[in-house]
Amino acid sequence: MCLAPLQMVGAFGDGGDGFATGIIDLGGLEVCQVSSFNKIWAIREGGPDNLGATFYEPSLIPDGFFVLGHYSQFNNKTLFGWVLAGKPCACDPLSLAKPIGYSLVWTSESQKIKQDNNGYIWLPLAPDGYRSVGYVVTTSPEKPSLEIIRCVRSDFTEIVEFDRWIWGLKSEVDPNGLNVYGSRPKDRGVQAMGVSTGSFLVQNVGGSAELSLPYCLKNTKNTLMAMPNLSQIKALIEAYSPIIYFHPDEKYLPSTVNWFFQNGALLYQKGLETSPSPIKPDGSNLPQGGSDDGSYWLDLPADDSAKERIKKGDLDNANAYFHIKPMFGATFTDMVVWLFYPFNGPARAKVEFLNISLGKIGEHVGDWEHLTLRISNFDGSLKYVYFSEHSGGTLLDASQIEFENENKPVAYASLNGHAFYSKPGLVLQGNGRNGIRNDTAKGKVVMDTGVRAEVVTVDHLTMVEPPWLNYSRKWGPKLTYEVAKEIEKVRKVLPGKLKELFEKIVSGVPNEVLGEEGPSGPKMKNNWSGDEKY
Repeated sequence: MCLAPLQMVGAFGDGGDGFATGIIDLGGLEVCQVSSFNKIWAIREGGPDNLGATFYEPSLIPDGFFVLGHYSQFNNKTLFGWVLAGKPCACDPLSLAKPIGYSLVWTSESQKIKQDNNGYIWLPLAPDGYRSVGYVVTTSPEKPSLEIIRCVRSDFTEIVEFDRWIWGLKSEVDPNGLNVYGSRPKDRGVQAMGVSTGSFLVQNVGGSAELSLPYCLKNTKNTLMAMPNLSQIKALIEAYSPIIYFHPDEKYLPSTVNWFFQNGALLYQKGLETSPSPIKPDGSNLPQGGSDDGSYWLDLPADDSAKERIKKGDLDNANAYFHIKPMFGATFTDMVVWLFYPFNGPARAKVEFLNISLGKIGEHVGDWEHLTLRISNFDGSLKYVYFSEHSGGTLLDASQIEFENENKPVAYASLNGHAFYSKPGLVLQGNGRNGIRNDTAKGKVVMDTGVRAEVVTVDHLTMVEPPWLNYSRKWGPKLTYEVAKEIEKVRKVLPGKLKELFEKIVSGVPNEVLGEEGPSGPKMKNNWSGDEKY
């Protein structure tokens, strides 16, 4: 799939600080991102949807750069991937070295599987002081040439870990079997310097032992020169800001934080519950810093009519809040798009043939939801989108999602709960045909998050943050009713066999979905300074 964003490098500037210039210097080792491949070997079964996987070697590599590892992808999606190639800087010509040999990790010779021909996976053997950061795949039992790949000096490497599953055999007890995974740095986050190579990892099916895992790369400069400047960030928002569709039956829509405060939201303090304080429009009278110790919380106005009005939000004037941060050693930019809802609606469950309203269960004040756009700092292209879904989420590459206006990812907010999904329809949290309903649809109510976009934090630039962002307590009260009693009300009206099914559904649902208390703000979430949880 060829996305329009790949044609937009010029929009971000080709002579700036280093963003979207095609090459990133890791401190003596230059790397570039290669997205063109030659097919080596394919398997036609196993893996996701039992469609197999294909292995590729990078092609059209710029002069002076060397292959660091081959690429693999499952066959149930369009080819859309990348690997890094490396080139020693003039100041450090010994950052790369040829391997001294190869170790055969696995061969398909003895496997009774549908395949183009026999495949062989080799681990380059690095000389002293160097490490391998990828595998080589061939269709010949002869060891590959020592010229086709390079090993990386140890100080440019970090520990790697398994990412998403790419391929594996059906048998889990075959000692000659294999699982193939994507790779990612083990240590990830704003301060982490591990750099993903885009290559794959392998693991024996017959045991938990890892097969001489390669390493990932490391940004030894510890600089942010490849991160976008403020004007480039604005261009990225204009190009990629997501389009969000709300369910036609959605009653609880987003607003700005300032609108929430101006329309009567209250600050409560433990021990002084009878005298809550109005909140200034910019949140400047909210307690700053500290921890979520239960001393303060926010709530809706006491007046019932005002309360119901605020619950519905103010979509016409709502905006998204953008947090910009480095990822994978500043070779990627994570553009995190936050939406604020004054109220999260009640949950619903599907129990066999019944759709059940769960009363107050799921309701809470102050709902924060987000999407994350992961952008390559090599060329400014959008590579991945993370859809947050309650306590977890889904990371998809750009070939797997829907776009409008060429570049803008489309997301669907679930009815009442506001979790984000990449496609309309029903997603159940539970087992099989039963679970908590997450309904999405392409209705007429829609939001372009680039309109009135507000950048609240850029981790690599100095800027003034709004006071409400550093409020560390809950954005809603702990509910006064007991969730167990609400569950019992529902359970009582169900036929005998469905009672047990309902209990299993509820027991497996995180507290966030049950709505036992208001959430913390964006800056208090683990993903604020770390990687996404998926």
